[in-house]
Amino acid sequence: MSVPYTVDVRRMDAFSAVDLYAMLKLRVDVFVVEQHCPYPELDGNDIDCLHLRLLDGDDLLACARLWRPKPEHHPRIGRVAVSPNHRGKRLGEALMREAISEVEKRYPGEPMEISAQSHLQKFYGSLDFEVISEEYLEDGIPHVDMLRRG
Repeated sequence: MSVPYTVDVRRMDAFSAVDLYAMLKLRVDVFVVEQHCPYPELDGNDIDCLHLRLLDGDDLLACARLWRPKPEHHPRIGRVAVSPNHRGKRLGEALMREAISEVEKRYPGEPMEISAQSHLQKFYGSLDFEVISEEYLEDGIPHVDMLRRG
């Protein structure tokens, strides 16, 4: 079952306080509370990234953070989160397809990277990401680095 959505991509300083609060709350609810992982979700990197949101009216369905390329890495997609109230609607796939499209539009031909929770390798593999690292722990959760070739 899919749900209609609109896509919004912007820098952090372009959000209203209410919209920024909703996005950061979703990320904390998913990555800190739901996953029982106390870590600094507000890591100082949001200012330098673009933020992609899927919305149904004013309702935040899902979000992701898009990093521009830097000397130490290709463009990256991270902080991929779907609202618990909207799971089971294929929004994770929709969110990633929109994020990939946005990265391809902004950085044509560039490979893109993700740090994926290990149990999601098959999901990201279905989107043409390949594992490029050994498994490692990040904040107590097994992860692998994955690359999607440009």
